[in-house]
Amino acid sequence: MTGRNDSLSRRTLIVRTLELSAAGVVTAFAWGTLGLRDAKAQWMPRPPGALDGKAFLSACARCGRCVTACPYHTLKLAGPGDPAPGGTPFFVPEQIPCYMCKDIPCVKACPTGALDPLLTNIADARMGIAVVDPSSCLSYQGLRCEVCFRECPEQDKAITIDLHPRSISRHAMFIPTIHPDHCTGCGLCTKGCPTDKPAIRIVDRTAVLGKIGEHYRLGWLPEDDPKNQREGLPDVVDDPNAKAGGLDFLNENAL
Repeated sequence: MTGRNDSLSRRTLIVRTLELSAAGVVTAFAWGTLGLRDAKAQWMPRPPGALDGKAFLSACARCGRCVTACPYHTLKLAGPGDPAPGGTPFFVPEQIPCYMCKDIPCVKACPTGALDPLLTNIADARMGIAVVDPSSCLSYQGLRCEVCFRECPEQDKAITIDLHPRSISRHAMFIPTIHPDHCTGCGLCTKGCPTDKPAIRIVDRTAVLGKIGEHYRLGWLPEDDPKNQREGLPDVVDDPNAKAGGLDFLNENAL
């Protein structure tokens, strides 16, 4: 009887060992596949407060707590057919944008800091930036459309409407203008755009935004303007004999 029990125990041990080995192979294959997918993944908007670039991928546990915490079902975890890095949270503005929750529940739910816990004001989120395609934007075609402006939660800050004259026509074009310092990348403008394919879309900020040189001083703006508060700017010298710089210098020498 004892011999039979020993035989069953050995058989059970062998079966368990094989099961664990198989699970290990599957897990290793899955993580290897994730690594390959991460390398080929496209940029997609991430939740508010997401760290930049690889820092986010390193910190994100792919636990899905931010997805569960979102009351609008905006966020989802990237699966095999999705363009974002495997298992990471992202959203598609054309489907469900970020509705800018004041209490930012997704950030509070994150256990690893991949969503910056220092983000307490949703207006400071930078999930991406809106860009307008002039060739398909109705306003650029001369039609009166201000949907993106009306949908924007940072109205008159992130999006303003500028009047552009139209040659000899008495009617001006009402052109949406994006202001990067205030655009959160929430995608509400994209969701609201009435064209068949949205003429205003959310893209990677680092892919479209430049950076002004630290040594440029914008003399037409007040000294306390944020654009004149950059590190490395030279002190203002009130010297009446100082030569003009930049375009002023060119204009002076052209006279």
